[in-house]
Amino acid sequence: MRIDKNFVNNAFYTASKNVSIPVYSPVNGQAIAQVSAASIEEALSAVDIAAVAQKSWRMLTSIERAGYMHKLADALVRRKDAIGQALANESGKSLEDATNEAVYAADITRYHAEWARRIEGEIIPSDSPSENLLLQREPIGVVACLIPFNYPVYTLLRKIAPALITGNSVVVRPSNNTPCSAFEIAKAVQDSGIPAGVVNILTMDHATAESVCTHPKVGMITLTGSVGAGRKVLEYSQVNIAKSSLELGGKSPAIIEPDADLEKAAQEIVASKTTNCGQLCTAIERVYVHEAIYDQFIDLLRVQMKARQFGDRAINPSFMGPLINENARLNIHQMVERAIDDGATLELGGYIPEGEGHFYPPTLLTNCRQDMEIVQEEIFGPVLPVLKYSNIDEALSLANDHQFGLASVIYTENYRTAMKVANNIEAGEVYINRTPADPYQGYHAGWKRSGLGGDDGKHGMLEFTQTRLVVMNY
Repeated sequence: MRIDKNFVNNAFYTASKNVSIPVYSPVNGQAIAQVSAASIEEALSAVDIAAVAQKSWRMLTSIERAGYMHKLADALVRRKDAIGQALANESGKSLEDATNEAVYAADITRYHAEWARRIEGEIIPSDSPSENLLLQREPIGVVACLIPFNYPVYTLLRKIAPALITGNSVVVRPSNNTPCSAFEIAKAVQDSGIPAGVVNILTMDHATAESVCTHPKVGMITLTGSVGAGRKVLEYSQVNIAKSSLELGGKSPAIIEPDADLEKAAQEIVASKTTNCGQLCTAIERVYVHEAIYDQFIDLLRVQMKARQFGDRAINPSFMGPLINENARLNIHQMVERAIDDGATLELGGYIPEGEGHFYPPTLLTNCRQDMEIVQEEIFGPVLPVLKYSNIDEALSLANDHQFGLASVIYTENYRTAMKVANNIEAGEVYINRTPADPYQGYHAGWKRSGLGGDDGKHGMLEFTQTRLVVMNY
């Protein structure tokens, strides 16, 4: 069994209270690792260490910080096999997908490193003729990074890379479901030569995580997680008025117009819904189909979903893998059962398979209504509810009638329709004739209850800065 220790001040150490968190394989439910659980005292000490390290890190030029980050990206690529193996074991992903995630993490690290010479301030005209107003971008200090289980390698670097290039230090809490890959990343941090204390990675329980987030030296908390977790972070941030950047729930709508390439749309939507067993914040979560093509499109979805088999991806990488744990599976299955009780038609799937592991079949529900729980709440699994509409105005109204606003999709060959949706959808992202896949240089930011702030691109990088106005009178 794998044993992992927390990473603080560029070294792995054994927790003083010898308390461990077990890690289980979602493929068979067996324990695969034990990771040290940091005590509150150890976690607070890590914040203090990060605060001291940050004072020196911020004094480096941005191009010097970028040099370390490029070395980190190189180390991630060198260690991609070990990172990928750890991630595959703890998440149920195929080894290929898990290894590729490490490569993507290296890519986004390089992307943010390239902002080194592009972190810009402003010169603002003054009302006085003998005065200059200079607006500078400065680091915040110590950033607490709370990482989800679904893409834990990519998301970890998605958060720490912009934090580091802008001069911050970080204390990272990986998901307790998928912490092993984070400690493989810690080894890459060691290899990179990043100064001690700048990057710290610790597993911890909720009480310890709260102590970190409310530490007076933490200036920012960044989270990818549920709405409930986001609310907790907002509570934590009140203590010290820490900045919060939250990527929360999603319920991406897909609108299918009669002139769309229906086979392409069906194939891509099912791929979106079954990738990582639907555990993706921007996965298609509800489909609105024009009444003129409704039956035809349901047939296409049914064919695509029937063809998607599930099982151990170590045996067959083409399989759809498991959900992260049994609670997730039971919650999703109960949502499906309640939808059927409320009038939805089960076209396929909708059962708990026999045997070990947390698998759930691709599930298609038709005759759904807008007010159903299955349409209003995030599923985060391979379940697809479908609704019918009569015109694009109705489709937009239904798509916007929601608490979430992360990503959205429209399939149409009519540019007028596409632009109408793009200009009126209540979501941070809209994808035209394709499903979501967050580009590094974009801006991944949710509306409504889908979050505050955002990740990626220039604006995601600037989330990790604060401003200083210099008024220079001469």
